[in-house]
Amino acid sequence: MSNTNNSTISLKTNLAILATAFLSFAGVLIETSMNVTFPELAREMHVSLNLIQWITTGYLLVVTMTMSTTAFLLKRYPVKRIFIAASTLFILGDVLSLFAPDFPILLLGRLIQAGSTGLAMPMMYQVIFALIPKRRIGTYVGIASMVISLAPALGPTYGGALSSLLSWRYIFIVILPFVILTLLLGTRTLTLQPQGVTKRFDFLALGLLAITLFAFVWATNQLGSAHGQLLPWLLPCLIGIVSLALFVWTNNHGNTQLLSLHPLKIPSISMNAIVYMMLMFVNIGISFVIPIYAEVVFHVTPLVAGLILLPGSIIGGAISPVAGFAYDRYGAFKPILTGMILFTTATFLFSISSSWATPVYFMLLFTLLRIGMNMAFANLLSNAQALAPVTQSADVNSLFNMLQQYAGSVGTSLLASGLALYQNQAHGAAAQITATIQGGHLDYTLLFVIAVLITILAFTNWHLQRKSAHHA
Repeated sequence: MSNTNNSTISLKTNLAILATAFLSFAGVLIETSMNVTFPELAREMHVSLNLIQWITTGYLLVVTMTMSTTAFLLKRYPVKRIFIAASTLFILGDVLSLFAPDFPILLLGRLIQAGSTGLAMPMMYQVIFALIPKRRIGTYVGIASMVISLAPALGPTYGGALSSLLSWRYIFIVILPFVILTLLLGTRTLTLQPQGVTKRFDFLALGLLAITLFAFVWATNQLGSAHGQLLPWLLPCLIGIVSLALFVWTNNHGNTQLLSLHPLKIPSISMNAIVYMMLMFVNIGISFVIPIYAEVVFHVTPLVAGLILLPGSIIGGAISPVAGFAYDRYGAFKPILTGMILFTTATFLFSISSSWATPVYFMLLFTLLRIGMNMAFANLLSNAQALAPVTQSADVNSLFNMLQQYAGSVGTSLLASGLALYQNQAHGAAAQITATIQGGHLDYTLLFVIAVLITILAFTNWHLQRKSAHHA
């Protein structure tokens, strides 16, 4: 039963949100903690860095595909049942990854865990939107985003410390008992019932969406290894475009449906979705590049590479509830536009950095970037939810979470290709350093261009909503 018109928030509701938030936190923690282990894993498992990054790219792809199903699942099944399934997938994937003897088994374990995260994150937000009073939505979404933001903050440090002091396998050992306790908490507190859904689940649409998502990520992955050939990049792009068109047509016609795309017909929701998506593209992408760049160029350990990201992620996470409070008090766009300006400034400073940069300099820039991102990020989702009909709440939730995770997957793949474009042509330690600097500069410049474009889009959205409010 919805509690959005009631002013009280029970302890049981807070604990239910905590359970879903920690499961989401655990999934993102493991995802980001693996990034700093890539050079070690590549050596130990005798695979290239371009291949090892599929531990993150593949993970985010499966998260995205799973999130595409959550709008339907949340309308069809009780939240408790979905939570139990998500927790079980996490535990199974964790154990498989822990004992993985080679790269394919490790990748399989990570993909199973991705199914857990894909269920957990939209579920957390849906519990908030269903049970929290409207006047407190911004604050609670900000707190939820802070919890999720702490995972990237702690992930590289957590992974770097365990892999440096013990073994990368302890990344999976330490988190396991906490997830088991979270499973017990969620089964006692989650009581939200489904809204009901009239259409049947569309398996064909899910298959077409999976082809679309994989094709575009594969296309970006080929940029760094195609050696100037157009076909290896163009073919998956064409496949992705065709399958996307078929997905949209199949999903919008007939008696079955994967998720509703109707909220995207509202221009302001679409603009929010694009900015939301590309913020995560930059965030996940740069969080992938910085540790690798630092290890190769600055000659630091995985632990130090992870620590470069720590202050920014913690401070950025702490900003989220403040930004949510600002949303509740001043509206969406004061925190959103302030955040976008700071975000764009940070990417510009990254783009002009060169061989004179230091780990401390990168740490300060990443902190500025995360402050800007977290000022805007959660408020974009809250603003979209406020614009959408109540019956489409689960669809907006699913769409936004799906888009931001897919953006992270494409961001990781594209920026890895940017590094590989130069690294694959370099021979010798000195050449690798120069190549990594050149690849990093290419990546940072791309991120600055993206930041400028989405900042313009955010200001356009602000103007459109002001104009609509004036005429209403």
